[in-house]
Amino acid sequence: MKKVALTEAFASFDEHWSPRLAGELNGQAVKLAKVEGEFVWHQHEDADELFLVTSGELRIEFQHESDVVLQEGEFVIVPQGIEHRPVAENEAKILLFEPSETRNTGNVETEQTRTELKEIE
Repeated sequence: MKKVALTEAFASFDEHWSPRLAGELNGQAVKLAKVEGEFVWHQHEDADELFLVTSGELRIEFQHESDVVLQEGEFVIVPQGIEHRPVAENEAKILLFEPSETRNTGNVETEQTRTELKEIE
């Protein structure tokens, strides 16, 4: 069994928009990411995605819905097929929970796409 201390895990990397794998359970991945600025508009056709803010503030923009602003300790679940774009005016630290095979940029291929995630040590 592996205990994960979020403070230490986030301290182990500096890159923004480059999720790290913190654990897996029942086909789901627990990912940690530092984010700042705007991400790409995308959607996940076959997967819901949970965003939990552990520090800072994250805005999730939606094409056809009102934006959702998340503060530390808050989360939102983005249903599959909903186009969205995460935005952080200042650095935020987030935990993502989604199926293990879910690509961070969903249906879009950009320089921000990560297919092989580094694991938290």
